[in-house]
Order: sequence, then C-alpha cells, then structure tokens
Amino acid sequence: MRLFYASAFICIVAAAPGCATSSQGPGENVMLEVSELPAIKELPDVFRFMDGRPVKTKADWPRRRAEIIAMLEHYEYGHMPPAPKLCVIEESATPVFDGKALDVRATVAFDDKPLRVHMGLFIPTGAPGKKYPTVIETGSVWGEKMQDAAWRMIERGYIFAGYDRHEIDKDDADRSDGVHPLYPEYDWATLAAWAWGAQRTLDYLLTRPEVDGAHVAVTGHSRGGKTALWAGALDERFALVAPHASGAGGAGCFRIMGPRAESLEAITSPKRFHYWFHPRLATFANQVDRLPFDQHFLKALVAPRALLSVEGLADHWANPLGTQRTYQAAQPVFDLLGAPENNAIFFREGGHDVTLDDWDALLDFADKCFFGKEPARRFNVLPFP
Repeated sequence: MRLFYASAFICIVAAAPGCATSSQGPGENVMLEVSELPAIKELPDVFRFMDGRPVKTKADWPRRRAEIIAMLEHYEYGHMPPAPKLCVIEESATPVFDGKALDVRATVAFDDKPLRVHMGLFIPTGAPGKKYPTVIETGSVWGEKMQDAAWRMIERGYIFAGYDRHEIDKDDADRSDGVHPLYPEYDWATLAAWAWGAQRTLDYLLTRPEVDGAHVAVTGHSRGGKTALWAGALDERFALVAPHASGAGGAGCFRIMGPRAESLEAITSPKRFHYWFHPRLATFANQVDRLPFDQHFLKALVAPRALLSVEGLADHWANPLGTQRTYQAAQPVFDLLGAPENNAIFFREGGHDVTLDDWDALLDFADKCFFGKEPARRFNVLPFP
C-alpha cells in the first residue's frame, strides 16, 4: 500500500540559525597566495588568529571560528550559496519492515530553480506523535545495500534519512550539471555542493513533525564522510557530526600520514578527484607545509557539538594515523568550550567499508550525546603512539 499525502509546491523559507554561509565580498578576508605563505612543519596552531594574536578565552572563539571557515572556503572547498526557499513538490509514504516503519519519499526544488532533488527517510511507527532523533546519510538510503542500516536505525528508535547527492552534483569534473549552472557566481567544488545538499535535506526534515530537530546527526562514508564533515562543520543545527573513513580532505591529516595513506598530491591529481576541492588546494601539492591549516581546524569547527570519527585500522588509504592526530589536535577546542567528551574517535579492525557494527558505534555515541545513555563499548582507544 502506498499513501500519498502531500504535493503541489509546499514552499519553506529555510531559517538556518547557526548555519555559516559564504560571502565573497572584496576585502572581507585577505588570503595569501601559496608562494606567500610561510612553511609550517608542525600542525598549525588552531588557537592563533591570522594576525598572530592568541585565542585566550571562550569569548575569542567565534571570531577565530569565522576565520577558519573563511580559510577553508578559500583554499579547500569553495563558497556555497545561502539557504534557498525549499519547495516540496511531492511526498509519498509506503509502509515497510512489516509496518514498523514508513518509507517516505519527497521531491524538492530550490527557489525558482529547475533542479529537482529526491530525498527520503525511514520513520519508525511504534510511537505515533513522537519526535525521533534522526541520522542523515550524505547519499541515498534506498536500495538493498542500505536496508540493514535502515532497519538498525528503526530498531533503535531513529529516523534514517538521505538524498540523491548525484542530482546535486554528479561525481565528475563537469560543472554544467546539477547546482553549478544554477549558482554560477559561487566557486564551490563538488564536496561543498554535496554538503549543501545535506543542509537542504535538514531543511526538509525540519518540516516533518516526526523529526526531533534538536537531535540530528549527519554521517557518510569515504567521500560521503568528507561531505558530512564539511556540512556539519558549517551548519550548527547538526548536533552530531560523524564522518566515516573520510581520509584526505576529511578527518585525515595532510601533514601526518601513515603508510599507504592518500596524500594531498594524490587526491587533487587531475587523474583523480581534483574537482571535489577548490582548485587552490592542488597548488599545495608537494608543499603541504605551506597550508595555513590542517584538518584539525575543520574538526574544531564542530565544537562544542558532538563529533565522532569511525575508522578501520586496515583502511590505510584513509589514513587512520592522521585521523587520530587530528582528533588529538582538535581536542583543546572542545576543552576550551566546555565539551571535552564531545570529541570522539572509534577504531575497529578491517578496511574501507561500512559494517553494521559501525552503525551501532554511531548510534551508541548518539545515544550517549543525545540522551545520556552510557554505551558498553569504549571510544577514544588510541592505537597509535
């Protein structure tokens, strides 16, 4: 049985409190060319303003946070447009999992743009009228390979949501499709476009009465993990940010790498995934020490909200060593902001895949952060000296 219960252009102006948006006005942030930047062999100091002054108190952090966002937009990800008016064109709902959940599908549009994006969510049906914590996956939650994850979410009392990120931007260097021709004045790369899609999915979810807007997590695997981390770093409506095996350009460190880890040079190569990033990032190839930041800056943007990195010890390409180092280097920001336990990392045996136990680790940490439930598993067990 399929239930149709909403259609015909319901439009919502997304008010995104705490959602950092880009501005490209002249002179707002003076960023140096790579040749003008000093070499920094060690990890850059997250508590040092661009003018050299130190961050001394909690009150200093919002200004430093804004500087870091501007830096990452300029050198790594590009600038994304602000939240548009979101129009829900069609919604449908189908009972699934023997009636224990609804599979809701929605087609949405943005402003007066011709683009249509499909979103979906699985909603538990066991407690009518209840608001559920929600996990957004930075990709599709449909299809056979996501069924186990969806059922685990339902079992544990969570909504599981996603969107078709390839409708936002195809995974290639062609900028003539998806959102790019609709916002030509913005220099956002593919990861930023996908992250914008995650934020727009949250806009839609917040129109749903079943969604507990105070308890929404964003997650993703590999390139989806990079996407989740950038989306959640910018948008403070996400209470938990959980990149999975996100590696270079995500939770992994550019300066500190384990054996066989993917480097900045490799990921920004014209033969690989240069288009995920702003072209400026590739100019740091073979001179990574000139980066005025590293990925602990990105993690620090999440504080004091909750952050969980999930890593496989044999996932060498995703740089588990470097991800541990960014976890450690971001910790002082969580300490400063009074949330030391909100920065977490979880290592398991195995490689570059997503296991059911990985989903359980995410939900265990979400239960802890959202509801104070102490998990049986241990987080922050560090395998590298």
